[in-house]
Amino acid sequence: MVPVVMDEIDIDISDQYSKNVSEYLGRLSAHYLIVVCENAEENCPRLFPGMGQRLFWPFDDPAAVEASEEEQLSAFRRIRDELDERLAAWLTSFARPQSNASTMP
Repeated sequence: MVPVVMDEIDIDISDQYSKNVSEYLGRLSAHYLIVVCENAEENCPRLFPGMGQRLFWPFDDPAAVEASEEEQLSAFRRIRDELDERLAAWLTSFARPQSNASTMP
């Protein structure tokens, strides 16, 4: 269902798949690791070589919804949108104030 709800916002993830963190150990350096599910929070290593800050952003698992297909799609859409909002707010926290050219000497 994830490819369906992402396609609704014109993001094609049809070639993507869930990967185990072990695929990246020793091969990837990252400033941030964002964990979004309880299972990963409990079972993934706390420290990675080359990793900066580890963040935990808990979200409900939309795959756990046992309902009609439309209700399942609704759950996936809700999580997609919540992730988008959380990520946008987090990225905004890094924004630097724009300098105003008219105030420069």
